[in-house]
Amino acid sequence: MVLPSEPEFEQALSELTLSLEYFLKKNPSYQKALEIVQIPERVIQFRVIWEDDSGKPQVNRGFRVQYNSTLGPYKGGLRLHPSVNLSILKFLGFEQTFKNALTGLSMGGGKGGSDFDPKGKSDAEIRRFCVAFMTELSRHIGQDTDVPAGDIGTGGREIGYMFGQYRKLRNEVVGVLTGKGNNWGGSFIRPEATGYGVIYYVEHMIAKACPEYSLTKPSTKVAISGSGNVAQYTALKVIELGGTVLSLSDSKGSLIAKEGFTKEVVQSIAELKLKGGSLESFKSFASEDKYAYHPGHRPWALLPQVHIALPSATQNEVSAEEAEALIKVGVRIVAEGSNMGCTAEAIEVFENSRKKGAGGVWYAPGKASNCGGVAVSGLEMAQNSQRLTWTPEEVDAKLKNIMTECYNICLKAGNEWSGEGLSSGTVLPSLLCGANVAGFIKVADAMKDQGDWW
Repeated sequence: MVLPSEPEFEQALSELTLSLEYFLKKNPSYQKALEIVQIPERVIQFRVIWEDDSGKPQVNRGFRVQYNSTLGPYKGGLRLHPSVNLSILKFLGFEQTFKNALTGLSMGGGKGGSDFDPKGKSDAEIRRFCVAFMTELSRHIGQDTDVPAGDIGTGGREIGYMFGQYRKLRNEVVGVLTGKGNNWGGSFIRPEATGYGVIYYVEHMIAKACPEYSLTKPSTKVAISGSGNVAQYTALKVIELGGTVLSLSDSKGSLIAKEGFTKEVVQSIAELKLKGGSLESFKSFASEDKYAYHPGHRPWALLPQVHIALPSATQNEVSAEEAEALIKVGVRIVAEGSNMGCTAEAIEVFENSRKKGAGGVWYAPGKASNCGGVAVSGLEMAQNSQRLTWTPEEVDAKLKNIMTECYNICLKAGNEWSGEGLSSGTVLPSLLCGANVAGFIKVADAMKDQGDWW
């Protein structure tokens, strides 16, 4: 049987399979678990009919991939973007399954969304779409079944419209969506969580691999891609700690700050993005000596020196050539704020660099380094269940602990299952292998306990 081509999903599956090679060689019985876990438990596809401002009907495709509920209710975002298709959502749901396992919280994996494009739409059009989308999706989700969250194109506004429709349809107020407003069931630190979590994870990597590039030092140069939620809060945390952020980007180009972005500029960019603008609009910055705008380019090959690179835009945003360019300008840490931010070829470049020993690049996959967002979503679920709200300080402390534990789990599994000669002490373990093996073992063992394989 020939299945349709699903390149993004096939890439994610190939990455996991390669990482598991040494583990499966030593534990061949788990091969059956790998065969089973790669197939989603359920795929839901539906049409969404909504009315535009001129009164004309419009139609989009809606999806929810309920991948694996072994560890808890399906958990994963809703992406609204014209690129959305089943391959992308299967890849994201598959990754989400193991990412959620690494948080230590009781969450399964899922993902959903639509090929609807919020850009250029009025607030009323977005509301009508969200109402139509949730009218169908509400049949398939619930606080103990499937708890979606935000993602690209789905922020607090969209979550609010969807939650309101769910409440009206079901006549119940429950924690069925995360990313809600703080005054109606949301959690403090949720908007910041993915970006902050990336930095909390990276701080551990720096401490072990290259303490001379501490983020408390202005001399530490950080390249970030994207300019959405994840990139904004990643940049703001680096700036708060004292490091220098050199780049932000969007689908149209990259903005380079030769002396580093300030908190105020990042906040201005956040306001611009909220209104649907692009970095191209920052003409005043581009005309100054401190800033340069590069249309049609990602930031990775534009900088003369980089110590830490944090892809935070979308999948496959770092190519092999760009990975080589980063190595040439001194990068030591690469950690994904986006999901599968690096191509398979770029990851190979980084992993080969690591294997050469001292001075190489240490790479962290998104399922580990960016799990802070879903972790705080899990904490929001816990607060909803108890009908209470923790303080920002309490949530931030829990987030730090989760990211620390995730790093330690990846490091331990990487040391055990990288299948390389790490005894010399000069070669760092593969966090890619560690994240994949640790996440897989946790899910597979739970599936076995529940009779899904034997």
